[in-house]
Amino acid sequence: MEFICHVGTGEGRVLRQVRNAHDEASLRAELEREGLALLGFERHFAGMRRRGPGRVQRLPLDLLLVFSQELAALLRAGLPLLQSIGLLAARQRHASFRRILADVEERVRSGSELSDAFSAHEEAFPPLFASALKAGERTGDLEHVLQRMVRYFRLLLDARKKVYNALVYPAVLLGLSVAMLAVMSLFVVPRFRVFYEAMDLAELPLLTRIVLGSTAFLRAQLPIVLLALLVGGPIFLRWTRSLPGRLAMGRVRLAIPVLGPIFHRFAISEYSRSLSTLLAGGLPLVQALEISTRAVGNLWIRSRLEPAIGRVREGQSLAGALGETGEVPPIALDMTHVGETTGALDDMLAHVSEFLDEEVETRMGRLLSLLEPLLLVVVGGLVAILLISVYLPIFSALSRIQ
Repeated sequence: MEFICHVGTGEGRVLRQVRNAHDEASLRAELEREGLALLGFERHFAGMRRRGPGRVQRLPLDLLLVFSQELAALLRAGLPLLQSIGLLAARQRHASFRRILADVEERVRSGSELSDAFSAHEEAFPPLFASALKAGERTGDLEHVLQRMVRYFRLLLDARKKVYNALVYPAVLLGLSVAMLAVMSLFVVPRFRVFYEAMDLAELPLLTRIVLGSTAFLRAQLPIVLLALLVGGPIFLRWTRSLPGRLAMGRVRLAIPVLGPIFHRFAISEYSRSLSTLLAGGLPLVQALEISTRAVGNLWIRSRLEPAIGRVREGQSLAGALGETGEVPPIALDMTHVGETTGALDDMLAHVSEFLDEEVETRMGRLLSLLEPLLLVVVGGLVAILLISVYLPIFSALSRIQ
């Protein structure tokens, strides 16, 4: 099978290569032997092309949370697995998920394992979903694995909701402020230009000339700006969904002052939580590392964490391998080392994710406590400058008349 790969080197470069391998696992093993990290791929088989990770929209996490919760409840009640899947497929309102569940039911009826049936639709699920199910099948404890997935989805949704909710008010305030300033600059201030020309003033104050000149320039260039947004916006969005774009945007997010460390800790928290869930389900460490690394949303951090898999496979400790990536905070490394020493790595990784979540929440609170008054001061200052600039000539004229 032919793979078109985007690989990361140890120097941080991203290369596009064409490789032949039997499957994805063989491809990853081959690249790791060469010291390269697989960031994404497109594969060709039987004349068809299948998109690699991150190119297909996955099912919403809240939908998977409800499904895992209901399936665990049905299994706990004693219903057979096939009947449980059939019941959930029949009452599923999400059209795509209903078709997937119907196919899963047919595959299970034909003799496939549940994890293999879901793996056939891997593009619609998080990387760890089918692997966690396989771990539950191996241990014969599918119900408890589903309950752990419910806890994982709930924690992940809560963490994302806290971040999004914290950003809603500043985003709304900033959007309304920009809209107000745009209306004043494009429609209100130009009317004062006509008024001043009718007054036939000898000379306008410097501040007024600067504001009137700036608004006139913006008004004249408005069609070009709108055309650039209409043409360039979709192109930029399409680029950000491509592999190089996602890698570049991941690095840009981490470089944003103040917000960068928050994005970084959120990604490491997501990584730790995924790894803890998989290890608690009974998966081997190397396999759990491969899956949890693919679960990291920030592609740049994912490329930095990939080499740790090869180091652990060679016998290095997890804490040491993660320490060499330079992406995991020191206290998280210490907690991971303690977990390895005591044999409670899954529990300690769960504590790491909780610790990082609390740190993210604390940093977001501090940021918002400074951001909200700063936005009010900046926007108020701009509005004040606009108002002063348009009324200053009137005050000057009145003072001369007096």
